[in-house]
Amino acid sequence: MTVDLLNEPVRIDVHAGSQVAPIWIGDGISERIGAILDEHAVGARRLIVSNPVVWRLHGERIVRALGAVEPILVPDGERYKNLQSVSKIYEALIRAGADRGSVIVAVGGGVLGDTAGFAAATFLRGIPVVQVPTTLLAQVDSAIGGKVGVNHALGKNLIGAFHQPAAVLIDPALLTTLPRREFRSGLYEVVKYGVIASPDLFERLLRQTKSIFAKDPAVIVPAIVESCRIKADVVSKDERESGLRRILNYGHTVGHAIESVTKYRRFRHGEAIAYGMLAAADLAVARGALADVHRQAIAKLIGQLGPLPPILDLTIPEILEVVRRDKKVVNGKLHFVIPIQIGATVTIDDVTEDELTAVLRRMGLKQ
Repeated sequence: MTVDLLNEPVRIDVHAGSQVAPIWIGDGISERIGAILDEHAVGARRLIVSNPVVWRLHGERIVRALGAVEPILVPDGERYKNLQSVSKIYEALIRAGADRGSVIVAVGGGVLGDTAGFAAATFLRGIPVVQVPTTLLAQVDSAIGGKVGVNHALGKNLIGAFHQPAAVLIDPALLTTLPRREFRSGLYEVVKYGVIASPDLFERLLRQTKSIFAKDPAVIVPAIVESCRIKADVVSKDERESGLRRILNYGHTVGHAIESVTKYRRFRHGEAIAYGMLAAADLAVARGALADVHRQAIAKLIGQLGPLPPILDLTIPEILEVVRRDKKVVNGKLHFVIPIQIGATVTIDDVTEDELTAVLRRMGLKQ
């Protein structure tokens, strides 16, 4: 990896129609938010949305970058990714006199970014949002691509919009305060990118696990950059998930169902997606689409990154009930992403409930 990648900011552009959404990646770049937004002429008035945990850890840094600001704080956690939190943001924006010249600066993890992004997409029919992701999962995945939204009690991300950020500022230095479990949760999304598009990234994760958990910049920064490049390329080719972008849902069908049936309280998002990736790989082997040696490699890497919360108390019927309502169901057909080798996937739309039942049974769930 070149020295420049570690010491100079990297810019990656997401092309969405006539709009370009720049992603800036660089150590300490969050301290340059104001200057970068000035450079991109984003928002004469900047309003911060964050949560109490993130603001306690990083608020001083953000204030230095943007000047004296009073943040809009919403509760932390997946169960607060709902319309009640969006309503709280609306109320604060109205009281602050926000208008179409205002911009929301979302400082936080994936839940915060999705919630604040949805508020930005719908307030006054849309104002700009700048994403400053503070978790690895948000830095490599949720902050990029313009999918924003909230959960409903009956399913994850059922309420949402496409709203490309005016900019994404990714600062690996913000990860130093991230708890190990949250960091590991983000790593599972990096695994996803390896499986869908990069055998080299997958192999590096296998070889460099110790350095990864030591948060060695020489390992972490290239992994973040490659993950962002993969997602930016996919989104630029298919912004609204009509085809290619579906590959980014690898692991998300069963993963979202696991999150939903456990009320978003037991699992971090990446942990649930890890189970979903294992399920999809198992299904692919059962169909003869994936060699078992590749399934074993995926299982080995996921296991190597750390323990997952137990799922043996979950039942097959409750998982299937949520899967039936999955937002990836189109015209009654569930679009399900399966790997065919490390670095490549296909999307199928003929998965039967009997097949899913067999997969879930092999994972240890009961009827």
